[in-house]
Amino acid sequence: MTQVSLDSLIQGAISGDCIVSFPTDTVPALAARPDRAELIFAAKQRSQDKPLILMAASSQALWPYVQGSPAELTFWQQVAQSYWPGALTLVLPASAKVPAAMNPIDPTTIGLRVPNFPLALKILEQTGPLATTSANLSGQAPRSSVAEIEAQFPEVLTLVAAELTTATTASSLPSTVAKWTGGDWEILRQGAIELKC
Repeated sequence: MTQVSLDSLIQGAISGDCIVSFPTDTVPALAARPDRAELIFAAKQRSQDKPLILMAASSQALWPYVQGSPAELTFWQQVAQSYWPGALTLVLPASAKVPAAMNPIDPTTIGLRVPNFPLALKILEQTGPLATTSANLSGQAPRSSVAEIEAQFPEVLTLVAAELTTATTASSLPSTVAKWTGGDWEILRQGAIELKC
């Protein structure tokens, strides 16, 4: 059993020694410090050509991880303001601040998201941005309950039931993933949000 209090889960994530799991507005997340992203790849048996998403409590916490022209940055910020917090992942050109372990095959891009879920935001406010992905072995369906996550990932820190009592409004749909192509968005995965810009 790896169920812990909220404070212990936050400290575990900050330490960089372990993977944590928490609910989001879509499917539950596996998360680790960005510089320890390799922990998630190993636990999920995930191919290195499937990058992780950098999740944070605010868009301001994510902008240092991207690089673009002043016009692009202004446009991305306007899109983020329209859809974040929410189930939209923006794949943008990565800055040097992004650890290579986040996207080992193509470190030039990074997926960013701010979840619309109070408990996730509370965690991310204290940990800072985290490398995240869905809680499942690669190629399998996302796990939706703490019991399922614990069964598949016994080493991952999850929250005790008392911390989850208000965490019941998630969607089973994943986030929509939109990649910036230099002049427009390419939808890599259609999920809960319909991007209109």
